[in-house]
Amino acid sequence: METRLTAPFLALAFAAGLAAPAHALPDTNVANKQGYNTDVIYQIVTDRFVDGNTANNPAGAAYSAGCTQKKLYCGGDWAGIQAKIADGYLTGMGITAVWISQPVENITALVNYSGTYNTSYHGYWARDFKKPNLAYGTLTDFTNLIAAAHAKNIKVIIDFAPNHTSPAMQTDASFAENGKLYDNGVLLSSYTTDPNGYFHHTGGTSFSNLEDGIYRNLFDLADINHNKPQMDAYFKAAIKTWLDLGIDGIRMDAVKHMPFGWQKSFMAYVHGYKPVFTFGEWFLGENEVDPANHYFANKSGMSLLDFQFGQKVRQVFKDGSADMTSLNQMLTDTASQYSQVNDQVTFIDNHDMPRFKAAGANNRKLEQALAFTLTSRGVPAIYYGTEQYMEGTGDPDNRARMTSFSTTTTAYKMVAKLAPLRKTNPAIAYGTTTQRWVSSNVLIFERKFGPNVAVVAINRDLVNATNITGFYAGLPAGTYGDVLAGIGLAGNSITVNSSGAVSNFSLAPGAVAVWQYTAATATPTMAHVGPMMSMAGKTITIDGRGFGATKGTVMFGATAVTGTAILSWEDTQVKVQVPAIAAGVYAVSVKNASGVASGAYNAFEVLTGPQVTVRFVVNNAYTSVGENVYLSGDKHELTSWSSAAPIGPLFNQVIHAYPSWYTDVSVPASSTISFKFLKKSANPTVWEGGSNHTFVTPASGTATVNVNWQP
Repeated sequence: METRLTAPFLALAFAAGLAAPAHALPDTNVANKQGYNTDVIYQIVTDRFVDGNTANNPAGAAYSAGCTQKKLYCGGDWAGIQAKIADGYLTGMGITAVWISQPVENITALVNYSGTYNTSYHGYWARDFKKPNLAYGTLTDFTNLIAAAHAKNIKVIIDFAPNHTSPAMQTDASFAENGKLYDNGVLLSSYTTDPNGYFHHTGGTSFSNLEDGIYRNLFDLADINHNKPQMDAYFKAAIKTWLDLGIDGIRMDAVKHMPFGWQKSFMAYVHGYKPVFTFGEWFLGENEVDPANHYFANKSGMSLLDFQFGQKVRQVFKDGSADMTSLNQMLTDTASQYSQVNDQVTFIDNHDMPRFKAAGANNRKLEQALAFTLTSRGVPAIYYGTEQYMEGTGDPDNRARMTSFSTTTTAYKMVAKLAPLRKTNPAIAYGTTTQRWVSSNVLIFERKFGPNVAVVAINRDLVNATNITGFYAGLPAGTYGDVLAGIGLAGNSITVNSSGAVSNFSLAPGAVAVWQYTAATATPTMAHVGPMMSMAGKTITIDGRGFGATKGTVMFGATAVTGTAILSWEDTQVKVQVPAIAAGVYAVSVKNASGVASGAYNAFEVLTGPQVTVRFVVNNAYTSVGENVYLSGDKHELTSWSSAAPIGPLFNQVIHAYPSWYTDVSVPASSTISFKFLKKSANPTVWEGGSNHTFVTPASGTATVNVNWQP
């Protein structure tokens, strides 16, 4: 996410021209068949990594030679990323996925903010979501990067920001590029001349509540009105363009600032076309726990960047404002708050916060935070340059040009040792977490999956050793060497007896140690189902161990799937088509060819079918203090007439004002739906009277249904 204020501008065009569109690439990433839970993601601000082709650098004042002016372009591009794949820097570190800046065409204006000139180097000021950012390269350069990454078993994840276009000012059409949005070169609308209402014109958000953040502009960025069918079709067509080029994942920017219903419909489209790992950005501050964040992660069809995790790790290891017991509590809390906690993307810093490494800080703090992130639950993401101890207190210093590509830093070597464990030891990628020993400065935790175990010990006290007594581990009896031995992290070996008791030992100051055990899994053990939202006839992937080499059965609740609906069957992975079952939430499990069943993987959502977004509006719904209006109806997507867990509370301030209430919901396309509104508070639920409201949903796009409250 990129935030700005308003100010005058100076336009400047790039010199490069657009190459002819490349053909869609086949899925060449066959060798890397394991799921994304086994990946380590490397986040790259494309412009700040490597300048692989100086010919595509912006001309004139938009470019800063030597990157001395960090608000301007510095030359990094897709060719540069490809070069670091080719020379082994990324693979040598164990990186198996790269998350790159939004690749779409951005504005070419040089924007003056209070005397400082800014460019769209970060990729968040889009103008055409179907064309490439020529400062990063041509479409041919992009497809070359995809092919080079796939050849090295590296997935490519793109940033995607459909919340907005670029900076705009309602009162000044000459500001920047007036938020203009293009469709493959054809102008759709500008912000100040917007006859079709493709943008919101409701002012900038105050961040006072969720509704305000969704339906008002994020700072001065021209905010898309996703309730328009044309915008829905545009963004689904745009993401299809990039999916067809071979991308493996999507990082959705600013998901907190777009309607939940539209985003679920968007994800239903993605999962129905080409399922890829998708995770969104919902910013949380220190100690912020937001049930709306958890609801989104559990119900939207995408995962989230785990800010609850990242902020706590920073407090514990970076700032010292929280201790290891607090870190352990965060792990416990999030395990129940997120229905699929292993799918959330963990991190210690990124482009929207100060870098983890503070000036003058001991490097061991960063190394410990990285080690914790790489061995903990979730999908770890490393911000470019963290392995080189890059510093930077905030934008733009936290987005400086890559300072070094040394492969000898302790952080680089530690990542290189720990990243591969996510593929070789399923306990780290898929396991449950158990706290084994904790104090204010020491945490020892265990990851376990079937017979596979990994135990991690960290002493954040850089001065004093801690005597570890009364420590039990789930490791089989034996002596275990530290995986990180030899790179200077002061770990030690341990001895475990037949009862799991570990011989007393001293954990050195600042020590990080990892001990592990792997073994073949004899019985079916579920690890992951992806995506966790789909519909009948679509393919999902089940990862695990011990499935056997011969086809067995996949269970969706009580429904058994066999035969040709099972598209592939291996000991570690099964691909299966979702059966024609009623929409709802199911437990998915696997039985091997001998009928031995795995445990269930819960909360898999089957949609009624293809989805559209409908805005439900109810007028004259007067409420008492503490009372809110909710929605329910006859479809699964409308909670099947649930009064205990209906949709809501509805909004009543920005698009429609009290006593009118509204919400955007993903519902089945081409369907007759029945629905009613209800009021809920500490008092008994009150349904509206009269007959059910009915509405026929469109075959595609969006719609609005506007009714009056029935007393």
